[in-house]
Amino acid sequence: MPSRSRTRGRALHPVVLDDLFEDLVEIDYGQEDQEEGDGQEETDDDGGSEEEDSQGSSDEDDEDEDEDEEEEDQDQQQRQREEFPRVDCEPSTRPRVSAAGAAEERATCPVCMEPWASQGPHRISCIPCGHVYGRSCLERWLNQRGNQSATCPQCSKRFKHKDIINLYAPEVAIPKNELEKEISYLRERNDSLEKKVSHHDKLFEDMTKRQIAMEQRIIDAVSSKRQKVAEHSDRAAYLEPSTSATVNFSLQNELCLDGARVIGIDVSNQIILASGRAAAVGAEPVLTKISMTSAHQPCKIHLPPDTKAVRDMCILPGGSAIFTSLGRKLSLFSMTTDNVVLQCDLPVPGWSCSADVSSSCHIYAGLQNGTILVFDIRQGARPLHSMVGLSTNPIHTLHSVVDNNGCRKILSASAIGPCMWDADDNESRPHLLTGMPNQRVCISLACAPASNDVLVASFRPKVDASEDANASQVYLSQTPTRNVGPGRLGHHTLIRRTGNASFAEGTTCCGNVSEVRMSKSAIIPYGDDQHLLAYGDESLRGVRTWQLPSFGIHADVCSHRQPILDLRYAESSGGGGYLGCLSEEKLQVFRITS
Repeated sequence: MPSRSRTRGRALHPVVLDDLFEDLVEIDYGQEDQEEGDGQEETDDDGGSEEEDSQGSSDEDDEDEDEDEEEEDQDQQQRQREEFPRVDCEPSTRPRVSAAGAAEERATCPVCMEPWASQGPHRISCIPCGHVYGRSCLERWLNQRGNQSATCPQCSKRFKHKDIINLYAPEVAIPKNELEKEISYLRERNDSLEKKVSHHDKLFEDMTKRQIAMEQRIIDAVSSKRQKVAEHSDRAAYLEPSTSATVNFSLQNELCLDGARVIGIDVSNQIILASGRAAAVGAEPVLTKISMTSAHQPCKIHLPPDTKAVRDMCILPGGSAIFTSLGRKLSLFSMTTDNVVLQCDLPVPGWSCSADVSSSCHIYAGLQNGTILVFDIRQGARPLHSMVGLSTNPIHTLHSVVDNNGCRKILSASAIGPCMWDADDNESRPHLLTGMPNQRVCISLACAPASNDVLVASFRPKVDASEDANASQVYLSQTPTRNVGPGRLGHHTLIRRTGNASFAEGTTCCGNVSEVRMSKSAIIPYGDDQHLLAYGDESLRGVRTWQLPSFGIHADVCSHRQPILDLRYAESSGGGGYLGCLSEEKLQVFRITS
């Protein structure tokens, strides 16, 4: 038998499925498949012509080729049975994809028995014989067969990778059991959410009732407090001006200062220091040095940038001053050289400062955490020791005094009230000079110069928002029956010494105090052991003075368009003294004579 080359496999023509699928499925052959099909038809036509020319000589070869292919197909079918289980179903003559009414078994791939999809790797596809599979299953089957050709798992007809046709169905049916599982899950989820919403509604209703009850208790407490304050106000606060006072206030200096917050008066050198920030936004802190006797322009002195805002200032003998700042610094300033000559680091921002009345080398700093640090400026920037207070509230006022036995004492004030410290015993704790620390907030403490026998503490009220002792405190603005202007109705309390280490509260006067600021106050001595209290009244936007101990109104010293930010009294060695008051708009200094 003459030898000739055999063609392994026959050319397969693309199957036209439009008639089979009718209008249920769209089939996209793609341009590449059509071009390959046309090429195959041309090859087949050429091959057909050659076969017609050599028909007589090739009959015997075709018979041998058919026998070989049958044997090969049988071998492939045997291997197929071993690798893929036979699907017990007859080939479908009209395969279709149903959007709603297809049976559940028709919506799954016959190879992996998993639902196929309308897109993605396992999208619905068919081969020329018409059977439908997931595309990834056909590609895996081809890969196992050497990636050349394979037989249909159902009818054993051959196909190649290029013969796989993607079917474009508008919808692929999902097995009903999956839908039922999803619906069951969503129903359970909905029931759970409804229970949670019902529980939250009940909690919200309970919280609303408790809030209404709490607000009613606060309203009742405020009403009771207002009534008591009004009754006391009628008795003590609004007395007629006294005619027995012989104190005169004459304006000596007036200057517009923008950004100033704290002042200090050096009577011996006739100098005023005012601390604040420069006019520019974000500018560094500055000291303004003003001569009380000269008409020269004030001198601006820039402080180190890490100083930040100055909270308090104290004039020392010999032409120097100390000040504490929010930059955690206690600074010593020389008015001779106009420089900061010493800076002491503080653990927290400083709120107040004072010099020891018996030794100008010892200075004190009241801190934001309620402690006091003691420094000796001769020994550098490290503190000698620290003293722990009764609370962690900022110490906003410090005074150094000497008691009747010549012992050094420190008077301080924080929100809980005025306290006395033993400066010679740093291990001892301070003690409160007044009672009721939980019912009011101390915002100022004035001390008579060279004596601690007469003190005046200023308070604003505090109302407990709950019966629970640990509940947070709510500060309520008081509105009396008469028009008292802005601010809050507070009171000033006279405190007198009754023993070497004991004090007692005396007369009380009502007045308008700041709702946010720790305002300054001052006691002005005059005549024969007589005193006036000066305080920046919020309703007046100026300074009001009262006679002590009766709290009879003496005079309204000055009027500003803005609230008073700082108030200082400095005693003169030649008699009399000076009262400085600072607001955002201007600085005024009055000469006091009696």
